[in-house]
Amino acid sequence: MDKIKTWIVEHPTTYSIVKYLLLVVFVLILIQLARRFLRKQVTDTVARYKSQKGIEILGYVILILLTFSYFSGNIKDLTLAIGLFTAGIAITLQELILSIAGSLYIFIVKVYKPGARIEINGIKGDVIDVDSIYTTMMEIGQWVSSDNYSGRIVKLSNAFVFKGPIYNYSQDFPFIWDELNLPVTYGSDKEIAKSLIIKIASNILSEFTAKSKSQWKSVVNKYYIEDALVDPTLAISLTDNWIQFNLRYIVDYKRRRSTKHLLYDEIHKAIKKTKGKVSLASATLELIKIPEINVELKNKAE
Repeated sequence: MDKIKTWIVEHPTTYSIVKYLLLVVFVLILIQLARRFLRKQVTDTVARYKSQKGIEILGYVILILLTFSYFSGNIKDLTLAIGLFTAGIAITLQELILSIAGSLYIFIVKVYKPGARIEINGIKGDVIDVDSIYTTMMEIGQWVSSDNYSGRIVKLSNAFVFKGPIYNYSQDFPFIWDELNLPVTYGSDKEIAKSLIIKIASNILSEFTAKSKSQWKSVVNKYYIEDALVDPTLAISLTDNWIQFNLRYIVDYKRRRSTKHLLYDEIHKAIKKTKGKVSLASATLELIKIPEINVELKNKAE
């Protein structure tokens, strides 16, 4: 025992390091024992995984604090060390911290929720999950046309709610305005064309128009926004080749593609029934004359 005390007095630095290493080993053993205990006692897979991760992170934080406390020597130095450590963690994990703050902002302000269709950071899709760090979306578009699912699931950091605009298709007003263009020949009966397009649009879109009117009033009352017409409207413009009929209408944000298909189909059927009084136009190229080219070949005398 005397020899040990003498060795400690003669080698204080070595003793301090050995003592610190033993303390680290002790804490690591406690972490492993706690993880093993949780592995046996917790049956739910998700809860078991998260609890083990929590114990591991807590143990590492304790180790870091013990290290600062052990080598700093007093409370004042420990407070300074913890402050520096916290600042370093904040800089290193700023994206993670911003993501957690973003998740709180999403839930408190109700920026969007699962089931909403949004576009954020150039990615459009339906929100299928929002957790403390990520927003998970079922992607729309990319290599597929219109508002169809691409099949890819996208995880996006919640920090992006602070970095740019968020386009919400369904919040407060789950309808969008859409339009289609119909080219009609100059020889067609314009009044018949106008009548059949408005009639078909009114019949097909009546459900959307009725539901959207009451909800649009709520939007007008809630926000500083001018009132808008939700009934189908038709505008006509003249081009070099045909009369352009532009139909503007309101539709459920999830039924845009199918509604446009139905409108085109019914309008095409109605135009065929007019027996030539209304005809759809198409871009044509008329070849008037091919210029003559005379080529003369002369043999050069040697």
